[in-house]
Amino acid sequence: MHNTYDVVIVGAGIVGLATAMKLTEHSPGLKVAVLDKESQEARHQTGHNSGVIHSGIYYRPGSLKARTCLSGARQLVRFCRKHDIPFEVCGKVVVATETEELPRLQELFRRGQANGVPGLRLLTRRELQELEPHATGLQALHVPSTGITDYARVAQGYARVFQNRGGQLLLNHKVLDIRPAANEIHLETNQGMLSARALVNCGGLYADHLARCSGVPPHCQIVPFRGEYYRVRPERRYLVNNLIYPVPDPRLPFLGVHFTRMIDGNLEAGPNAVLAWAREGYRKTDFCRKEFLEIVRFRGFRRLARRYWRSGLQEMARSYSMDRFALALRKLLPEIEARDLEPGGAGVRAQALGADGTLLDDFVVVRERNMLHVLNAPSPAATSALAIADQLLHAAAPMLGT
Repeated sequence: MHNTYDVVIVGAGIVGLATAMKLTEHSPGLKVAVLDKESQEARHQTGHNSGVIHSGIYYRPGSLKARTCLSGARQLVRFCRKHDIPFEVCGKVVVATETEELPRLQELFRRGQANGVPGLRLLTRRELQELEPHATGLQALHVPSTGITDYARVAQGYARVFQNRGGQLLLNHKVLDIRPAANEIHLETNQGMLSARALVNCGGLYADHLARCSGVPPHCQIVPFRGEYYRVRPERRYLVNNLIYPVPDPRLPFLGVHFTRMIDGNLEAGPNAVLAWAREGYRKTDFCRKEFLEIVRFRGFRRLARRYWRSGLQEMARSYSMDRFALALRKLLPEIEARDLEPGGAGVRAQALGADGTLLDDFVVVRERNMLHVLNAPSPAATSALAIADQLLHAAAPMLGT
């Protein structure tokens, strides 16, 4: 059977579902479908998320991340409150443990103020220990607007609202080919053909493949980085009240190993950031020869590897040694020991990489005819999803005449 829609969204992660929900709210007459190759929504980045509601301190003022994070967080909290999804605005501290990190901490403070993040406060060592008695550092930044939630439950909430408004969630639909025509787009799936007036590609780890499949050569390539977590044993959770982060390395889009209290009461430590040998490589043993060769043959990856091979080796060493992992954590929390940790989960970050070896640090959306391709949507995309959806709706309006 050949079904025709006004809009087809590929990818039932949090950005795709937020966009679908917003579309059916703003244009209730549209026929909208969300496709996903999995049997359940939120199976990949969304379902392997740390659950942090980000505040907006890290992002360059004026960037798409900065513009969407605060708005997205506010909308997210309202949605959770309305739909009885557990969340908590608990705050976090970003801790400088070395003298050379102090200027970077000041820069985070400046960025946060420029982005309108409320309540920011620089802390002395004594003030830090009033909030986190077991943490150590020279200085810290208190970010009271940071929160925690369960993003898989949030995405399921978006899906329910979308379906209640008449939207169709088509799971087990893997896109095999995309053929743009004059006034519509034909999608071949493993369940048959679909057509749409407009396409929104929220394919996450395969967003670049989908763009290329539709005839739009992406200017970047997705490189998967696995983030591995440990859980702190229940009897040692008292060491952390809320969230404790290091000052991140500005050269890399990763925030460094940190402590995160989860909405279910668990305490996670991590993640590291190691190259995954497959786009959905959640385990160290997961390997896809075709995808691995695609990574190492990409000129941008080879340039990145030459630049950061020492950092990469350090991350790999931490991946295989709990003692090394605990050593990194002790910079923030001196009392933590390897015996306090037990293996946790892992997620894979869909990080876009340019041909020059640059890790793209902002969201990237490309419009081509009646298609929108979300080519880079790593953290804080879960926090920002509803605001990203607003941006996508604005971009899609001319394609749909809405």
